[in-house]
Amino acid sequence: MKKIFLIRHGQTAWNKEEVFRGLADIPLDEVGRMQARSLGAELTGRLQGTPLFLSSPLQRARETAAIAAEHFPESRLQVEEGFTDINFGRWQGVSKAEVRRTYPELYRQWLENPAEAVFPEGENLQAVENRAGQALREAAEKKAGAIVIVSHRVVTKVLLCLVLQAGLNAFWKIKQDTACLNILEWYGSAFSIKTMNDTCHLKKMPQQDAADF
Repeated sequence: MKKIFLIRHGQTAWNKEEVFRGLADIPLDEVGRMQARSLGAELTGRLQGTPLFLSSPLQRARETAAIAAEHFPESRLQVEEGFTDINFGRWQGVSKAEVRRTYPELYRQWLENPAEAVFPEGENLQAVENRAGQALREAAEKKAGAIVIVSHRVVTKVLLCLVLQAGLNAFWKIKQDTACLNILEWYGSAFSIKTMNDTCHLKKMPQQDAADF
């Protein structure tokens, strides 16, 4: 059995402001960096040995992974394109309120039937599942030892839907706070979920990201 720690990156200014991020390369804010340090400390008590860190290529994920990896001096950090965030297309850099006004029908579909939503000049959830699911399985099959994957809200939700075999319309039934920790177990042919959306390591933080956004 192999453990895979699936993590959503720490907070950014756009999380707090409820702005769609997607492929926009937004850095962590100071709270996000504190969250990443708390994650690293939590991981030292959760795993033995030196993990391999796999990160989305986007700055907010890479920075979260790099800060957490400081607790494991001999660890390696690799960028994995398959774990990059969804391409929200024209929604990227736009506030949730503005998207609701400008794309009312598509926004309603995104909330009510997310599996069918296709973002203008962007992706859909199935495209994310295809690439991220392949990257997850390849990591489980080919990488030795414990693995820490740092990615994005959409990606972690999609992967959890995949492992649960719940279908992509279960997307909104899964909550993923910034810097949350999910633990998967790989048994050679299938995954199970041991922990989901664990934020206990953030309880002593002076500020929290209240929204799953």
